[in-house]
Amino acid sequence: MNREYAVYATEQAKELLAIDSPTGFTAAAAAWVKEAFAALGYEATLTQKGGVLVDLGGKGEGTLLEAHTDTLGAMVAEVKGNGRLRVTNLGGLRAENTESENVRVYTRDGRLVEGTLQLCNASVHVNNAFGDTKRTFDSVEVVLDEDVTSAEEARALGIEVGDMVCVEPRTRITASGYIKSRFLDDKLSVGILLGFAKWLKDTATTPKRRVWAHITVFEEVGHGGAASVPAGVTEAISVDMGCVGDGLQCTEKQVSICVKDSGGPYSYEVVGKLIEAAKREGADYAVDVYPSYGSDVEATLRAGCDIRHGLIGAGVHASHGYERSHIDGVWNTLKVLKGYLDE
Repeated sequence: MNREYAVYATEQAKELLAIDSPTGFTAAAAAWVKEAFAALGYEATLTQKGGVLVDLGGKGEGTLLEAHTDTLGAMVAEVKGNGRLRVTNLGGLRAENTESENVRVYTRDGRLVEGTLQLCNASVHVNNAFGDTKRTFDSVEVVLDEDVTSAEEARALGIEVGDMVCVEPRTRITASGYIKSRFLDDKLSVGILLGFAKWLKDTATTPKRRVWAHITVFEEVGHGGAASVPAGVTEAISVDMGCVGDGLQCTEKQVSICVKDSGGPYSYEVVGKLIEAAKREGADYAVDVYPSYGSDVEATLRAGCDIRHGLIGAGVHASHGYERSHIDGVWNTLKVLKGYLDE
């Protein structure tokens, strides 16, 4: 697995990161993903839930690779009397690390209105309790970048309860190979699956198992992988972010192999095969327990599918915030996928 496929995967992720797609508002991102796989020569279809199912070829028992293109975000919960917006979070978005971020509000009639998430009474020169105020979605608000001072004026812009509020990702790739952006969880992994699909085509490799990819769109709220499992699948691998933090071994330059998260242990057999694949391919890997985490493949199991499951991903620092990974983590994840499906 040449490093060029990690470069390609990162470039694809960067394009996808520019498309706003919080849970429940993923149609544009899914259309982009479908076209990206189709451009590589694969048959890709949209599921009823709005995800993308791709046939990567092969024969025999089936393996399903799952990643997700839905992200954290917010929704308008109230148009306030002063023309500002109270929001409710979609998924695990937190008020503490979105304060002062630029946002885009998408209205039902197709308009886009920019704004900023700010603490209510945001000036430190006025608010003596600025540092003591607990940040919640009741104490922060969207300040629209329009001349509005009332609910009526905000509604005249087309804004209403239920409109989507998308946080700007601020994507950057540094000269040293670091990838910084909101929502690397899990658009970086979608890029990785595209890189793997391109490697299969370029090398005319037929997987030794039948392989599908499912790009889900409801992972951040827990049911992304609960449907659309093709017949014959006996194993599912979630390709999601690898955790980086205190008490864990993984860095942004490694691929993480998860043995247990808050949903319980992953398949002992599958984890063992992932570790052996990493060794065979010379991948720099870490094995970790994630203390607060859930994945698409756990949703697949909870839906009643009789499969074995595993979880890998490039190491990601500051998850659910302004995240950081590295192109080497992408490359090492690709190596493990190659080794696992080439056995």
